[in-house]
Amino acid sequence: MNRKQTILIVDDNPENLGVLGSIVAENGHIPGFATGGTEALAYTKEKRPDLILLDIMMPDMDGFEVCRRLKQDATLAEIPIIFLTAKTEKEDVIAGLELGAVDYVTKPFNKKELITRVNTHLQLQAAKEELREALAAKEEALAAKNKFFSIIAHDLGSLFSELLTLSSIVAEKGIIKVSKAKKEEYSQYILQLADKGYNLLKNMLEWSKTQTGKMQVEPVAINLPSLVHQNIQLLEAKANAKNLNLLSHLDEEAPSVFADKDMLDTIIRNLLSNAIKFTPLQGVIQVFSKKIADNLVEISVSDTGVGIKAQDIDKLFKIEITHTTPGTAKEKGNGLGLILCQEFVAKNGGTIGVESEVGKGSRFYVRLQARG
Repeated sequence: MNRKQTILIVDDNPENLGVLGSIVAENGHIPGFATGGTEALAYTKEKRPDLILLDIMMPDMDGFEVCRRLKQDATLAEIPIIFLTAKTEKEDVIAGLELGAVDYVTKPFNKKELITRVNTHLQLQAAKEELREALAAKEEALAAKNKFFSIIAHDLGSLFSELLTLSSIVAEKGIIKVSKAKKEEYSQYILQLADKGYNLLKNMLEWSKTQTGKMQVEPVAINLPSLVHQNIQLLEAKANAKNLNLLSHLDEEAPSVFADKDMLDTIIRNLLSNAIKFTPLQGVIQVFSKKIADNLVEISVSDTGVGIKAQDIDKLFKIEITHTTPGTAKEKGNGLGLILCQEFVAKNGGTIGVESEVGKGSRFYVRLQARG
C-alpha cells in the first residue's frame, strides 16, 4: 500500500504511549494517541485510523467498552483492534476476541512480535478491502448484464407480440381482400418491426462482445467524411419517412481520427439513429467535426428535436437505469445504442457527452484522438 497507515494507540500510561509511538513510527506508520476511552472514540470517529492498539484497563472507560461501541457503529466496525493487556487470564483474552478484536499483545511489549502482528492485520485488512471491491465490481457487472438481458427479453417479447398481432390480422382478413392503403400501412409497419429487430440484434451482439472481451480495438486512421456519408445513406430512408433534412458538413479537409473503424461506424450510426428518433417532422440533423486540440478531434451530431431534461442526461449512458422515451413518431427503443456508443468511445480512449435543452434539440459529441 502506497500511503502511510495510521495506528491509533490508546493507553492511559504516557510511557507506554511513547514506546508504542516510536515502534509504530519506526516501521513506517503514523501514530495517533488517546489517553482514555472517550478520547479514543472521538479520535476514531473523526480520523478513522487503519488499526487500533487498545489498552484494556483504563480509568474512564475500559477497552472492552470502547471495542463494544466501535463494533456497534457500522462505519467503524471494520477497523481492526488489537488489545494491549498486562492480563494473561484466558477469560480476558476470550472476552476481547468475542467483542470483535482481531488479536491481543501482552505487556511488556516484544517489539518484533508487536509490529509483526500489526503488519499482519493491516495486510489482512487491505486484502479484505480488495476482495470487497472486487466483489462489488463483480456484482455491478452482473447487475448490468442482468439489466441488459432484461431489456433484450422485454424488447424481443414486444417485437414478436406486435409481429404476431399483425400476422393474425393479415391471416384473418387475407392479404388479397385488404385495401391498397391498408397493404401499404401493414408493409410499412412490418418494415419498421424488421428494422427494429435487426438494430436490436446488432447492438446486442456488439455489446455482448465488449463484455466478454471478444471485441479487440484495432485503431487506424479514418477518413471521417466517407464514414459519415455511408451512414447517412444507410439511414436516409428513415429520415425521409419523417421528412428530415440530414446534412453532413464534413468535407475532404475534415480532420482524420485514429480509432477502430467498426466501432466508430457503430457510434455514428447510433447517434444518427437517435437523432432521427427524437426529431419531429421536417426537422434538421447535422454532423460536424473540428479539431479542438493538436491531438483531439470532436465529431458532433446536432438535431432540432425534443431535447432532454437536465435531470435525465446522466441516465442516458447507464445500463443499470431504465430510461426510455418514445420517439416523435412513437418509435420505441431500449437505450442500448447510446450505452454501446459510450462503451466503444471509452475503448478508443475518447469521451462522449451531450448538450441539450428541452424543446431546442440536442448535440451529442464524441472526442477522439486525431490522426498522428
